[in-house]
Amino acid sequence: MNRFFLILSFFAVIFFACNEVQGQKNSRKTVSVMIYSEYINPSLLKDFEKKTGYKVNLELYEAQEEMLVKLQTAGTKKYDVIIASDVVIQQMIQAGLVAPLDTSKIPNRVNVAPQFLGQTYDPTNAYSLPYLWGTTGILFRGEKIHPDSASYSMLFDAKNTKGNFSLLNESRSMLSMALQAIGYDANSIKQEEINKAVDYILQAKKDPHFVGFDGSVPGKNKVLSGENWAAIVFNGEAQAAINKDSTLQFVIPKEGSFMWVDAMLISSKAANVEGAYAFMNYILDAEVGAKLAKFINYATPNKASLEVIDEKFKSNRVINPNEQEIKRMELLEDLGESTKSYDEAWIIAKTR
Repeated sequence: MNRFFLILSFFAVIFFACNEVQGQKNSRKTVSVMIYSEYINPSLLKDFEKKTGYKVNLELYEAQEEMLVKLQTAGTKKYDVIIASDVVIQQMIQAGLVAPLDTSKIPNRVNVAPQFLGQTYDPTNAYSLPYLWGTTGILFRGEKIHPDSASYSMLFDAKNTKGNFSLLNESRSMLSMALQAIGYDANSIKQEEINKAVDYILQAKKDPHFVGFDGSVPGKNKVLSGENWAAIVFNGEAQAAINKDSTLQFVIPKEGSFMWVDAMLISSKAANVEGAYAFMNYILDAEVGAKLAKFINYATPNKASLEVIDEKFKSNRVINPNEQEIKRMELLEDLGESTKSYDEAWIIAKTR
């Protein structure tokens, strides 16, 4: 009997060992990418697999806070590449969630336009390379408004609302927009100004037309379907909606907004590091970058891609804001210890 159990135990060990080896092999054949929903051209995934042999598994999220929670709870071993917004990158580096890059394995990095290198969120690009860039504004339906005269008051003043609307379900983005709406810096760390931004959001919540906080994709979908009149969304989602309904409009409010860069990083405990490098290098190819930008409706940070993208796309004001709009936009900065003030402010804004 003892001999039988010894033999059984032996085969059990072999079985689980084989399964573990097989699991490791499978993880090396798959690149797991954490990314915003509706943020990549599906045909590129098939092309990437054809050219490299790696399959891509997408882990989707709708907001930066959701992405960070997933990383911290599920663990960084589950993901290889992380697409993250500039404003959270320093936080991810300091928390040890991402690994330094071996840039020799990303030869297409030379295609990145100079203005997207050496930014404050990663001054030496030791951890990140840009994926796409964009802006945040208001998508709405109704009578035409000149893009340079639109104001946040169309949502935050009940006298001006024309129907149901949603605000963006991202703490830093929404609080920074509220700060700009009342004339403060989007990166303010003054508690009294942050408190006033909270009050501004709470004022909007009292409007019977306010229907909640949404991610950019569901916010866009509700405006497109006619369920809502307006929503704060990213410009790429806005353009996708406008492509289906040309009567919709997207504006950068005259009080200001912000530009953002979404970047590619490698998880600190990535199971498939080589696959991660292959994915990053593939995205930075000139033709691939152009196809990505045109499909997703966001501007590309790839200077080589700009040489092959048509002029109609480059002159689209929703996707590529003009100089006047860019002048009233800021890049959001890492707030360091003041991040806690924003976290506490967001809890109040969401729950009251």
